[in-house]
Amino acid sequence: MPIVDNAIYRDGVRQARPVTLDQTFEELRDGGGFAWIGLYRPTEEELRAVATEFTLHPLAVEDALTGHQRPKLERYGDVTFIVLRSARYLDAPEEVEFGEVHLFIGPNFAITVRHAESPDLGRVRKRVENTPSLVSLGPQAVLYAVFDEVVDEYGPVMAGLENDIDEIEDQIFRGDPAVSRRIYDLAREAMAFQRATHPLVGMLDSLEQGFEKYGVDLELRRDFRDVADHALKTVERADGFRAVLQNALTVQATLVTQAQNEEMRTLSRASIEQGDQVKKISSWAAILFVPGLVGSIYGMNFDHMPELHWAFGYPFALGLMLVSGTALFFVFKKRGWL
Repeated sequence: MPIVDNAIYRDGVRQARPVTLDQTFEELRDGGGFAWIGLYRPTEEELRAVATEFTLHPLAVEDALTGHQRPKLERYGDVTFIVLRSARYLDAPEEVEFGEVHLFIGPNFAITVRHAESPDLGRVRKRVENTPSLVSLGPQAVLYAVFDEVVDEYGPVMAGLENDIDEIEDQIFRGDPAVSRRIYDLAREAMAFQRATHPLVGMLDSLEQGFEKYGVDLELRRDFRDVADHALKTVERADGFRAVLQNALTVQATLVTQAQNEEMRTLSRASIEQGDQVKKISSWAAILFVPGLVGSIYGMNFDHMPELHWAFGYPFALGLMLVSGTALFFVFKKRGWL
């Protein structure tokens, strides 16, 4: 069975490490205290064995088996079932990796079911065991410590996302064509981070409402409120990330549109200039066409042609060429073609 650790705590210290769940149950029944059982990716058979020993609600067990749950807090009698989404920032691929941990908190037991590498519950256990005053507060102390670890692990994630956003802003104004894809990918991570953090505020508020009923120690209540403050700040920053990325996407779209418009203006100017050149060439071609037409007609040298033997035929032809060319020149000039 993938039991990472199984221990009995009494009077603020670890007093037993049962080998089996049966021994754990007997130790609790005979000597009191509370048990903390840590499971890592248990199979259905293994988790149901734990559920049978500690009378866990079938719906909560089903959620723990299925995984991929949103953060939530549910109470089944005197057992509280909590789902938390952990996160850690991976530097090499520059992305956020999300994990999941389920907790069953009863009067005399704390069962943690982890489905990913984070959060580091080994570190949490060591911290609790090194603080006898915390261990003496029972399973609620385990719940607080896990909550605190998950919220603390959000810190590096936020720092990594902020750094990515700063880089994106630089890419946008450098005109990097790959920035749109990066904004989209980062926006998806920001949304996933929002989904992981947003429910925490309500969950911690629900826990606070049950402090009196479940007899939570006064000092532990203060610790929970401190976690709630950190969770609220995390949620606000997560909301800010999404807003900044939406603005970045808008700015990027605006800059792309401006670049496209500028390119269209450049093409339009080039097209207009090209049209002007075509007009000039066409105008001069038309002007030169008339003399060529007259010259080609009188260059046929047929015997029977009008004005062929006229004394003023040659000057007339030259004058016709000149007048026609001049008239066409002024016509095209007036129309702006020349």
